[in-house]
Amino acid sequence: MTIELPARVVITPDVMAQEVGGETVLLVLATGHYYGLDEVGTRMWQLLGEQEDTATVVARLLEEYEVDEATLQQDLARLIIQLAEAGLLTIPA
Repeated sequence: MTIELPARVVITPDVMAQEVGGETVLLVLATGHYYGLDEVGTRMWQLLGEQEDTATVVARLLEEYEVDEATLQQDLARLIIQLAEAGLLTIPA
């Protein structure tokens, strides 16, 4: 099943992030829920915080990791959906 990668995302302002040993712990202040990201998820999160444009994020990740673009786009799209469902970011219309 192919998931469409949104063009832009915005990190929710009430999210705190702390990197610990290459991984990131995310806290949604409004709910008190914690989430964890592995090393690759951490890098995706960092780039999403720097760039709202997901095409730029994909381009940067392709430079850093040995992965084909289709796989990377699907992995990033899945992460974005999970983060959006958890209230960690929004996908502008």
